[in-house]
Amino acid sequence: MLRRNLLHVRRYPSLTLNLLLTPVMLLLLFVYIFGDVMSAGIGGGGADRSDYLAYLVPGILMLTIGGTTIGSAVSVATDMTEGIIARFRTMAIHRGSVLIGHVVGSVLQCVMSVVLVGAVAVAIGFRATDATALEWILAVGLLTLVALALTWIAVGMGLSSPNAEAASNSALPLMVLPLLSSAFVPIDAMPGWFRPVAEYQPFTPAIETLRGLLLGTGIGHNGWLAVAWCLGLAVLGYFWSTAKFDAGSE
Repeated sequence: MLRRNLLHVRRYPSLTLNLLLTPVMLLLLFVYIFGDVMSAGIGGGGADRSDYLAYLVPGILMLTIGGTTIGSAVSVATDMTEGIIARFRTMAIHRGSVLIGHVVGSVLQCVMSVVLVGAVAVAIGFRATDATALEWILAVGLLTLVALALTWIAVGMGLSSPNAEAASNSALPLMVLPLLSSAFVPIDAMPGWFRPVAEYQPFTPAIETLRGLLLGTGIGHNGWLAVAWCLGLAVLGYFWSTAKFDAGSE
């Protein structure tokens, strides 16, 4: 099942490329068009594009994961509507392997997408020289955990959608929520009425934790919040997905 999903990515790369293009374009747009203005606003008057680039990259990496998992929802919905899942159910294969193949394949895609977007960030000047080896390991672990949690949620959305188009629309919050977090500006700089939206959601603690790990700064309580969000979403997505998958086979 994993090999099948990876072959689909290789044979039909347009969806992955389209989802990957969005974070790259946002990265270039905010750095080269808004970078000086944003850095001046965050830094209290001193315009330094490189400082804003360092602030921006962790949020862009999380947005990359959210966007990549939309492809998982579309892929699952496509399998459900085209009848291949019904055929798999008649074959002598483990029922869970279908979902696990999608999940593992999506996590690998997320990792590859993060590497590609990270390479673009490094090419335009991003450096994480203050991060220790342990912090790098923790950062990679956090990105993988976020990818796993969001993938299970995306799989549930795909199983609950009547077609691929509906799956793409239902999974859109996975890419919109990072835009409403602390990815682009600190929460303290947001209007008071909007701060709860940015603060009490899974992406903000994950972004703040990743930012602290990559830049070698403190992460405070955000690390535990990020792990708790990820574990909660992964468990929710797993039970939601397996329940929908089992219901479809009855």
